[in-house]
Amino acid sequence: MRRPLLLVVALAIVIAAGVFGVHLYKKSTVLGEPTLVTRSVDIHRATSHALDARVGRLLDDRTRPGRNAAAKYIALTFDDGPYPVDTPLLLDTLADMHVAATFFLIGRDAAAWPDLTRRIEAAGHEIGNHTMTHPNMDRLSVDGVERELRDGANVLSALARDPAITTMFRPPHGRFTEETLGAARAAGYDTILWTDDPGDWRSVPPAEIADHILRHATSPEVLLLHSGRGGTIAMLSTIVDRFRKAGYIFVTVGQLEAHVHLADVNFPAKTPLAP
Repeated sequence: MRRPLLLVVALAIVIAAGVFGVHLYKKSTVLGEPTLVTRSVDIHRATSHALDARVGRLLDDRTRPGRNAAAKYIALTFDDGPYPVDTPLLLDTLADMHVAATFFLIGRDAAAWPDLTRRIEAAGHEIGNHTMTHPNMDRLSVDGVERELRDGANVLSALARDPAITTMFRPPHGRFTEETLGAARAAGYDTILWTDDPGDWRSVPPAEIADHILRHATSPEVLLLHSGRGGTIAMLSTIVDRFRKAGYIFVTVGQLEAHVHLADVNFPAKTPLAP
């Protein structure tokens, strides 16, 4: 009688361990990408899909101070451009709402429309480096990454004085490797990702973009949006009004880093807002 019982117990333990292992694996996948990869962060532990890094992120999530759902800050970030038609409309909309945002500009586009780059800074917005030519950074050598950052920074720095130009980098398409991040760090950059990508770079109706953003809200939030998208401009007033009614404060990425603990940005609390 004891042997069958022991087998049943052993089988139960194996099943429980399997279920727990699957849960941990899924959890580690959710924690697979940070929002900010600052110069103080262990790049491998923060971004790799290797088992040791996944376990490290689980330990970070479980042992750090509790998620601060009261950290109701949101940073609007706009990739690409500037563009001659949509960027002025976007700037007018942000001005009407008294919202300062962070613009990650492409060097070649800034060179093509220098007055718009100057206008972005004059309006009180933050400017970060989105590379010179917007390549897939995960396909570049370390030298290639350094060249894209250097050339982009040289163009932007000739047009604006924002120090974030040489300290904040966002990889195009969110594509990178550990080597990409290491090269960016060596060049003096923090890598700025996001807590939510509503996919506004696709042809999505404004109401659908806004609904996604509200359903996936976090506290704090770094929202990925794109310059040059009419639908994005059309839905901005809706989400700004809704976040403000929920008690959020709109900040630039630099201001967010100054107000919120890094762990709370990289492990934000889920705080979906009713449409």
